[in-house]
Amino acid sequence: IQAVLQREVPSGGLPADVGVIVHNVATTFAIYEAVQKNKPLIERVVTVTGKDVKVPSNFLVRIGTPVIDLLNAAGGVLGRKVVLVSEDDQTNPDAGVRAARKLIDVDKVSAIMGTWASAVTTAVAPLCWESKTFLCTVSGADSITLLPHQGYLIRTQPNTVLQITRAGEFLISLGAKKTYTLVPQTPFAQRSIEILAEVTQKAGGTHGSQIYDDKKTTYRTEVDQALRMQPDAIFCAGYTPDTVVMLKDLYRAGYKGKILGQAYSVNQKLIDQIGQNEVVENVYTYAPSVAEGSNALERVKKLSGLANPDPYTSQVYDHTNMVLMAMAVAKATSGTAVRDNIRRVTQGGGKTVDNAVDGLKAIAAGEKVDYTGASGPCDFNDVGDILDCKFRFEQIKSGKPVLVKIA
Repeated sequence: IQAVLQREVPSGGLPADVGVIVHNVATTFAIYEAVQKNKPLIERVVTVTGKDVKVPSNFLVRIGTPVIDLLNAAGGVLGRKVVLVSEDDQTNPDAGVRAARKLIDVDKVSAIMGTWASAVTTAVAPLCWESKTFLCTVSGADSITLLPHQGYLIRTQPNTVLQITRAGEFLISLGAKKTYTLVPQTPFAQRSIEILAEVTQKAGGTHGSQIYDDKKTTYRTEVDQALRMQPDAIFCAGYTPDTVVMLKDLYRAGYKGKILGQAYSVNQKLIDQIGQNEVVENVYTYAPSVAEGSNALERVKKLSGLANPDPYTSQVYDHTNMVLMAMAVAKATSGTAVRDNIRRVTQGGGKTVDNAVDGLKAIAAGEKVDYTGASGPCDFNDVGDILDCKFRFEQIKSGKPVLVKIA
């Protein structure tokens, strides 16, 4: 501004303070097309470059184009095309093992990403470390990172200790003195009970619990037993199918206290399945929060077509970016290369990046990168647990979840 117009922007000021608006060429062109051609912003020029990119190029791409498509258009990573293969684990350990076996033995993948149910991840993980295939998971059971995985596993989902501690602290903040856990038989069931009991007792309260069979068609016996304690807050820690039944039985039993469930079960799908707003009115729900307001989350919205992507979708987006950058740093694409380098691109300082395209540019320029994604910072301890994250608490009002707080 000073060189062209001989105007100096004051310290702490903006160009507008001296009568100037500064735009880059792409923004100026987008304004022209919007005003003159009534064309919305649907595409941008993206540069894909770096010594690990076979054909550095500029691309005019639609907003929302997957990172993998961009990288492949420029020749891939380390001169090789990136191939994404999808299999359905059906939230079932046996199906998960079959899917993982195909990915490892037939498709020859370097990394498996996105296993959700803790039971599935527990079944799949041994196949991964035995074959030296890297595993990124969104499962939360503490037992997963205690497996002898030899470093071939990280999870972006907070573990049971962190999740249940935050749940307990939230219930205490609502004034709860008597808490009760209703949880199906899962790898995290007993630990969930122990943690909520510890949090409640530390605050001077009392806690009760039951582990139930998630295949039952009614839980009225379990509900009646829970209500004998007269709890002022119940933590429903099941999955959507059994929680639908549990909430209906709590409503029929006339329970008026506070109810908290996890967002993977207490969500819009559950609300729609129940079909009676009064059954779920004022029920609280919580989940690890996405990185609200971040550029990475905006990319996930465009890629998924979702106005409010869930934390698990956001985490899998992060898995993809982290794995690709780890390969670039390693100059190799094996699962072992990913294992040995994934922390080099996610923590320890460096240039902050939120996507693999920018990360590969920085890596090629010899810069250290520190990835922060759609789910937030991705810092892991030695066993693969995410170190910390924020949680989003909501309350159902008139059939819709309403934000209470992010903390």
